[in-house]
Amino acid sequence: MSHATVPTIGRFWKLICLALVSAGLTGRAVAAEDRPPNLVLILSDDQAWNDYGFMGHPAIQTPNLDRLASQSVLFRRGYVPTALCRPSLMTLATGRFAHEHGVTGNDPSPKYAEPKSDLYRERCATLISYLDRFDTLPELLGERGYLSHQSGKWWEGSYQHGGFTHGMTRGFPQPGGRHGDDGLKIGREGMQPIEQFVDMAVAEGKPFFLWYAPFLPHTPHNPPERLLKKYQQDNRPLPIARYYAMCQWFDETCGQLVDYLEKKNVRDNTLIVYVTDNGWIQDPKGPGYAPRSKQTPYEGGVRTPIMFSWPAKLKPADRPELVSSIDLVPTMLAAAGATIPDGLPGLNLLDPLVQGAAIKRDTIFGEGFAHDIADIARPEASLLYRWCIEGRWKLLLTYDGEVNRYASTHPREEKRPQLFDLLADPREEKNVAGEHPEVVARLAKKIADWYPLKERTALTAFE
Repeated sequence: MSHATVPTIGRFWKLICLALVSAGLTGRAVAAEDRPPNLVLILSDDQAWNDYGFMGHPAIQTPNLDRLASQSVLFRRGYVPTALCRPSLMTLATGRFAHEHGVTGNDPSPKYAEPKSDLYRERCATLISYLDRFDTLPELLGERGYLSHQSGKWWEGSYQHGGFTHGMTRGFPQPGGRHGDDGLKIGREGMQPIEQFVDMAVAEGKPFFLWYAPFLPHTPHNPPERLLKKYQQDNRPLPIARYYAMCQWFDETCGQLVDYLEKKNVRDNTLIVYVTDNGWIQDPKGPGYAPRSKQTPYEGGVRTPIMFSWPAKLKPADRPELVSSIDLVPTMLAAAGATIPDGLPGLNLLDPLVQGAAIKRDTIFGEGFAHDIADIARPEASLLYRWCIEGRWKLLLTYDGEVNRYASTHPREEKRPQLFDLLADPREEKNVAGEHPEVVARLAKKIADWYPLKERTALTAFE
């Protein structure tokens, strides 16, 4: 019996209980005055951290996200721990780092099992079953009476397997189920499924959670002609124009979503959280990404604006602190008054957001693994990088994990520790490790304490 199609017994009964709660059969309805906020998680897909009007891009226009940023507690120095969509999304579903939840890459390595073979399908099902080891964000919200809807990217089987009460993705092993199937239509083909869900939740008087992870601005870069023409100016290469137009197309869908919440008179008590799954720097020569962006631990791969907008509770602010997508699950659970599992590595940011207080943390961490998972039971087999950021300093350590496909993305030519002063050198052009050995030693110890390796995979004798 495949974990990809049938939940474990424990998960089965949990889903039954969630259905009862959603139907209002296990307790009283929540009074309007103490009703928890609706939650909306907006996930951009393959977009650079500065490809927005509010982040200073000179050409890309994002008026709807600019408006949202002006209504938000905005963190311009936000990060995701892993610069690849599937592990990044699994982190947002569970609140765990990739080395904890085990889904470190997008696929089992085809080097060790032919993609159409039974062995490969078995390994895919095993990866999906890793979700059964954790209480997911929609499950925990369901215990609080939330209805939840999945749309867009979702790799871990069907939407039900993630604990959503409603959704679009049928999931592996259904046709196109690798990373979203029907869910990938959202945004590109309109917003009707989300609007219908919101209508239902409002009519039933239930708090709701939306997972809006559209396949935008992700390839294929096939924007509406009206937007493409807008960016085909100044002798701009066609791949760049297409990508810029995709960013604005995504922005338009975000505007449609927020406008619908306003139309339904639920915007004031809705917490909107925004983040990108991983970065992207468009290659001007073709449809792919440029070096030091997607899949890599450099700023072009892991940095993203993160924002929280809740008109009823949060005063808009532009905050300088470091935040990570690892913080989003505990923060959203806290806002909902839901149970926060023990041992989550992220911070509950709710009090600092509401009170305007400083976030009590000086270092965030991240990791990079190969797109193809060499050994689904041993994350270190595909480990390429570990990194941390403390204030202005970023330390990047490189490892000899197996890459298989996408080898050109990870040249790993610099095998020594890489230290960057992000405030003076945001493009990470100069490795200053040799000039600051004491900083390197201090941050390397922090990394080792955060994620102790089970085996030695460093490319140098350092550490």
